[in-house]
Amino acid sequence: MKEVLLVTGSSGIAAATARLWAAENPVFVVGINKEECRSLATELGEASFAVADVSVEPAVRNAVAACLDRFGRIDALFNVAGISTRSAGDGPLHECESAAWDLVMGVNAKGTFLMCREVLGVWTKSAQSGSILNCGSVLARHPQRDHFATVGYAASKGAIEAMSVAAAAYYAPGGIRINVIAPGLVRTPMSGRAQANPKITEYMTHKQPLTKGLLRAEDVAKTACFLLRSDSGPITGQIVTVDGGWAVSE
Repeated sequence: MKEVLLVTGSSGIAAATARLWAAENPVFVVGINKEECRSLATELGEASFAVADVSVEPAVRNAVAACLDRFGRIDALFNVAGISTRSAGDGPLHECESAAWDLVMGVNAKGTFLMCREVLGVWTKSAQSGSILNCGSVLARHPQRDHFATVGYAASKGAIEAMSVAAAAYYAPGGIRINVIAPGLVRTPMSGRAQANPKITEYMTHKQPLTKGLLRAEDVAKTACFLLRSDSGPITGQIVTVDGGWAVSE
């Protein structure tokens, strides 16, 4: 049986994962950019999309319902949609603006919570097994003070990790798996600031020595697809770091 993936986000890691998944299985894309979602879904073939802000409860409910209407089921959920709020005032704790904290927690942590809750509601109601993969960050447990001192972003990803592990313990008896993938610095639209800074790009050549710089979105997508598929069935409650060596490098 084909496995239906619902993925939030329409660029970067989300798009790379959708492309890999769509080689054999259907994909439903949820994002805020209608044209980007439409373009990706058209490219994928057996795919569809819904426009939704994952931090808005009714929008999440409608997006999940649209996926069920289109494909009749959801087998896997990958929560990738998220933001960085450095430009809104995120930074070191003593400088972090309350508005930036609220915004990044609202989209990253709350958005992941809302999507998980909606899909878990569908699965528990029908006694269906399934797989959830939430997108964390290497910064949640391996901070870097010089170039990446964004405490709000790190906290939002740490919240995702804690929620995921707690939920994995609760839902495991029902055959529902919940894991976290924690990427290092990836070449995506969200990392544009870092990509444009020569000091950061030079620093990343030894901070992520396995890739000698930023990871490609496809590097993360390969692991994501494995964790989402049913053939990774024994794995749940894990935080899998895909960071090019960030966590073990100075």
